[in-house]
Amino acid sequence: MNFKRFLFSLALFMPLCASAQSITPAQIQQFKSLPQAQQEALARQYGVDLDQIQGGAAQTRPEVNQQISVVEPLEKGAGQNEEDQGASNPSKEEQAFSKKNYGLKPFGYELFEGKPSTFAPVTEIPVPANYTLGPGDELKVQLWGNENRQLSLTVSRDGTIEMPERGPVNVAGMSFQQAREEISRLVAEQYIGVKAAVSLGELRSMRVFVLGEARTPGSFSVSSLSTITNLLYVSGGIRYTGSLRNIQLKRNGKVVSTLDLYDLLLKGDTSGDARLQPGDAVFIPAVGPRVGIDGEVYRPALYEINGATTLEKLVNLAGGLTSQAYPQITRIERTNQDFLRIIAEADLTSTEGKGAKVKAGDRISVASIADVTGQYVEITGAATREGKFAWLPGMRVSSIIRNLDADLLPIADTNFAALVRTNPESHKISVLSLELKAAIANPGGAEDLMLQEKDQLLLFADEGRSELTQGTGRKANEVYQSYSRDTLFNPVVKRLKAQATPSAPQQTMIISGPVRYPGEYPLPATGKVKDALVMAGGLKDSALMLDAELARRNLNNDGVEHTQLRTVNLVDAMNDQTDLQLQSRDRLMVRSIPLFGATRTIKLAGEVVYPGEYTFSDGETLVDVLKRAGGLTSNAFPRGSVFTRKKLRELEAQRLAEAEKRLQGDLLGVQLEGDNLGGQTAQRVEQVQGLLGDVQNSRPVGRMVIDLASVLEDSSYQSIRLQDGDTLHVPIIPQAVSVFGEVQFPTSHLHTAGLTVDDYLERSGGPTRQADESRVYVVKADGSVMLPEKSAWFGGRSQLLQPGDTVIMPIDVDRLNQLELWTNVSQIVYQMALGAAAVGNL
Repeated sequence: MNFKRFLFSLALFMPLCASAQSITPAQIQQFKSLPQAQQEALARQYGVDLDQIQGGAAQTRPEVNQQISVVEPLEKGAGQNEEDQGASNPSKEEQAFSKKNYGLKPFGYELFEGKPSTFAPVTEIPVPANYTLGPGDELKVQLWGNENRQLSLTVSRDGTIEMPERGPVNVAGMSFQQAREEISRLVAEQYIGVKAAVSLGELRSMRVFVLGEARTPGSFSVSSLSTITNLLYVSGGIRYTGSLRNIQLKRNGKVVSTLDLYDLLLKGDTSGDARLQPGDAVFIPAVGPRVGIDGEVYRPALYEINGATTLEKLVNLAGGLTSQAYPQITRIERTNQDFLRIIAEADLTSTEGKGAKVKAGDRISVASIADVTGQYVEITGAATREGKFAWLPGMRVSSIIRNLDADLLPIADTNFAALVRTNPESHKISVLSLELKAAIANPGGAEDLMLQEKDQLLLFADEGRSELTQGTGRKANEVYQSYSRDTLFNPVVKRLKAQATPSAPQQTMIISGPVRYPGEYPLPATGKVKDALVMAGGLKDSALMLDAELARRNLNNDGVEHTQLRTVNLVDAMNDQTDLQLQSRDRLMVRSIPLFGATRTIKLAGEVVYPGEYTFSDGETLVDVLKRAGGLTSNAFPRGSVFTRKKLRELEAQRLAEAEKRLQGDLLGVQLEGDNLGGQTAQRVEQVQGLLGDVQNSRPVGRMVIDLASVLEDSSYQSIRLQDGDTLHVPIIPQAVSVFGEVQFPTSHLHTAGLTVDDYLERSGGPTRQADESRVYVVKADGSVMLPEKSAWFGGRSQLLQPGDTVIMPIDVDRLNQLELWTNVSQIVYQMALGAAAVGNL
């Protein structure tokens, strides 16, 4: 019996020695079941390392302590493809989200950010002693003493392990400690002088799901010890659009547990981190209401609020106030019922301020001590030195701006500045206007306003001086936009709207028309139209000084608002000779001089006695301008005159662009169609590409066909009313007839009396293989088109040609798979190309 067992083992072992790649765990287990003496004899006979064979089973699966990285950080590594880059780097959506929220990022999402690098189950979890064994768990048994062996025993589906020379042992349902004691007892009974050390190898895995707003939703294989947070880590974290405060664990379609990650992030509380079971689904719903907080808090971010939240609770979520915080001024920016952003303030030192409710979309800003110190005035805008300066009683504008060249940027507007003043009792602002140049030139004068504590002096950029910013290292437009009236006045206008009440309506107005900087402005404290116009940069030269229109909203006796219109004499207003006072939400529209600066010209070229660019008045015709230009020369060829119009060029350019777009789409369709027409696809693609190239190289002419001779001589001929941008080119008397298109040698021929269309085609070598002889057409010298094949009165192909005519042989578009679009495009191309060719030929 022992001899047969030995032969069987020998037959089993020989192929193992022949090729190490053929070794299987089953064969190694059978070899290990032999007595130790037979194993050593076979190893010596075939020159095999017995330790290597005994350790082969362990090599078939990773070691327990082997570090397997299942999640990589969101950093772009070498060799990373574009798809991975989209998952590893912050997406454009998240970057735009951060930019839209003033740079604030949602709180807590970076904790689980990562990219899954493998679908292997997570095993890097400590195993407790009371862990319950089940199918798929692996037990590692190390025997020592009289016999040294290492066993890897996997719990089978029926809950047993196969003990060598013992048989199956049921361990399912036992705790790890119980199984350890049972195996140690069995080894002590089976082997004399042998002891066992039992440890856990790989744990059984289970399939669970992550759904909703996960960074990588799907199913994952995780360890049987995994919790919700383990699964979130493996799946790469949560998207910015997902909730951190309502993560749901669903089992058999029911929510069995919810997890608020804020408890974990802010309190270290893991009581809600439930353990998963096979088939569980972790669902991440959409994020709830968010509120942003920045300024003097330790963790400025966007926070998801759960239910009614007070301002004090939000500050606590953000880590509390810093030592530089000024809690008495906490700004709240929110959207009102009219979907307008408004600004309010709260005092965090009062019970009312702490209990103020925050709403979704609010942005809270906690001011710092440095922002609210007293005894200062502030300069903002196009100044050499912006910021806050010490205030002393009796200070004026000239006290802080002493020299226009030294204290202002070259782009600064020296004619106007604004002073934003805050009422120390009501904290409401008002705006004063001043002529900066006059204030500095005459210190202590009427324009040199007296400054009060916390005044803000706004210095604006002058668009006309933007070229003076060259050499400053910044683009002129960028500098101007930074200090423009729109930029600097925008926060002032917002605050004026926010502080408005029924008894004190908002102090803003709108100025439109030919002023340098139209827009919405603070209402001047003087209420004068002159000061409002100076605030808008002054009037342009196109302004109509006779009158302007003022629209005012008033309430009638029934409490209904209506618009009242009145006329303002600008001359009187600019000279302070009117008692009109501007009011809340007035709209001042300055009228423009009709057709101011409108210069309309026509260009006459060629055989004109006095060619050049002529200015014409409204209603003038081509005949009128030609008379002013001295008429035509004796060498002029009126029948071949080319009259072009700007609007026609624009229309042709639009048609050409549309044709090119459609042709590109059809070309792609031909390429995708494949070579299924007897090898003709490549040829058709080449032909269409050539046609597309013609479209792209064509330029719109905008030619309008006219009979110049009739225009000049026939009084009954329709008058040609001129438009701005018209051109007229009168060529010299031609001597050639041109032939273009699909002919062997496109060229021009000296006109010979008696030759027909076919004669000139023959002189150009005749048509090519892809020509369409049935659609030959002639472009006459005046730009009109004749079709010999379809015009009986034209005389057919035997019609005699005149000097300046052009014969066109078009491409046979029927050979290109009967596409109607190509027919249309070819007509557009040849019509435009020939128009240009005719001009060049003349």
